[in-house]
Amino acid sequence: RRIQISTPHSLGILSNSTPPSSAKFRRGYDTQVLKPLLSFLRSTSSPFVVNPYPFFGYSIETLDFALFRPNPGLFDQHTKLLYTNMLDAQLDSVYSAMDKLGFSDVEIVIGEIGWPSEGDIDQNGVDVDTAAEFNKNLIARVDSGTGTPLMPNRTFETYIFALFNENLKSGPTSERKFGIFRSNLTPIYDIGILRPTFRISDPVFNPRSPVRGSSSKRWCVTKAGAET
Repeated sequence: RRIQISTPHSLGILSNSTPPSSAKFRRGYDTQVLKPLLSFLRSTSSPFVVNPYPFFGYSIETLDFALFRPNPGLFDQHTKLLYTNMLDAQLDSVYSAMDKLGFSDVEIVIGEIGWPSEGDIDQNGVDVDTAAEFNKNLIARVDSGTGTPLMPNRTFETYIFALFNENLKSGPTSERKFGIFRSNLTPIYDIGILRPTFRISDPVFNPRSPVRGSSSKRWCVTKAGAET
């Protein structure tokens, strides 16, 4: 009971998610897979990990909703609750599905979420500024303690996808461009995690060469001539 264990899920486990109160797990997965899993998570005080991606759910009409910008919102007729951003709606959809199985007490963790800084020519809302805006607004939202309409006053442990671009990944351009840093370790944009002395305009650096620092510090570097 000292070590928690879980496994991540895409929102493909839901058969319906709009409005959030109507959400439920896909038939077959609900009782055969997810109910036993949620029972295990409850018994070990482990979280249910989901990977909500507003990026994969937005359209031109819902871009502001996905980016936490001012927008008309989504009104849930059943609960009479107004959703002002897509992440809250996605998380409450998961919560509603869990509640229908009797597991509303199991904690939810966001295992993956992010926004690409570059996409194909026909993609709108995919650029460096928008990616930075999404992640900054995401951090502010999950750290605020506001929670969601169905889970008020909660914070959510959240993991941003991704630290680095994946330059060898297949598929659309955006699949390779979710990183906050490029594949050569240089930053694409800052969301408040860079050291104050590091500038995005800094030239590409050699990761084998440590920066100058205190004489009491030592670094391990790759031996000259070593294979990759």
